[in-house]
Amino acid sequence: MLSLRLKKKLRMEKKKILYVTSEIFPYLPEGYISNIGRYLPQGVQERKNEIRTFMPKFGCVNDHRHMLHEVIRLSGQNIIIEDTDHPLIIKVASLQSVRMQIYFIDSEDFFKRKSTYFDENNVFYPDNDSRTIFYAKGVIETVRKLGWDPDIIHCIGWISALVPLFIKTVYKDDPLFQNSKLVYSIMPDAFTEKFPTNFKKKLQQTNIPTANLNHFRNPGYDQLIQTAIDYSDAVCITPGTGKRLLNYIEKQEKLTLHHPEDDNYVDLYDEFYDQLIETDKTAQ
Repeated sequence: MLSLRLKKKLRMEKKKILYVTSEIFPYLPEGYISNIGRYLPQGVQERKNEIRTFMPKFGCVNDHRHMLHEVIRLSGQNIIIEDTDHPLIIKVASLQSVRMQIYFIDSEDFFKRKSTYFDENNVFYPDNDSRTIFYAKGVIETVRKLGWDPDIIHCIGWISALVPLFIKTVYKDDPLFQNSKLVYSIMPDAFTEKFPTNFKKKLQQTNIPTANLNHFRNPGYDQLIQTAIDYSDAVCITPGTGKRLLNYIEKQEKLTLHHPEDDNYVDLYDEFYDQLIETDKTAQ
C-alpha cells in the first residue's frame, strides 16, 4: 500500500485515464458491467482526474433518446480487416447531470444490429472476432486523432481485450502511448464459442507480429483474455472469474486488484492507478 504522504502527492497530480468498455448505463440496461462502465469513470472524474470513455455503438443504443450525434472531424477513417475497408463512425453523447462525455465507436458493417453479441436465436455472431478488432483499432485511432496521451488505459470486458496487444505492438512507438500503463478488467461476460480459425491471420494483417499471437491457434474467450493479461501492466479481477484464468494471472506476477463485492470501489481504483504509476516511476 502507498504511504499517506505519497497518496496526497499523487492525488494532487491530475491523471489522464482512458476507459475502453463494453457497456455503459444508461445506454445499455443497468447491470454489473454497465454500472462499472458508468460509475467508475464518473467517480474517477469527480476526483479531479481527466477521462475519456469509449463503448461500441450497438444498434440497441437509441441515438434519438440518448442524443447521440456524429463527430465529423473524428469520423471518416477506414479500419482494414481482411483487405476490406470498414468506415469508422464516431458519435458522442453527454451525461449532462454528471458532465461526462461518452464516445461511441460505430460501424455500418459491425454495430447496426439490435443486439450485442448474440442474434435473436442466441447464436454468437460469426464476425464477433472482426468486431473486436474494429473496436480496438477504432478506439486507438480516435485517441490518436484527439491527440490525447493517457496515463492509464483501462479496458473493461472482452470486446476491449485486443487494445493492450495493439498498444504494445503496432502502436508501441507512438509517442501518445509511450508512458501509458494498461489495466485489464476481467468481467463476467465469458462465451463458450470459438472465433473463426482465420482470426490469427486477420491479426497478422493488421501488422501484429506472428510471435505475439501464440494464444490464437484455437481462439476463444480464454485465449483472448490471456492475451489481454499478457500485454497489460495490471489486472482487475471480478467475482466469478474462472479458475483457469485465476491460475494464469497468478503465474504472471502482475499488479492485481480484486474488485470488491460492494459499490464502494472508486477510491480503491484511484489508489490502484496511483500505485501503478508510482511503481513505474520507481522502476525507472
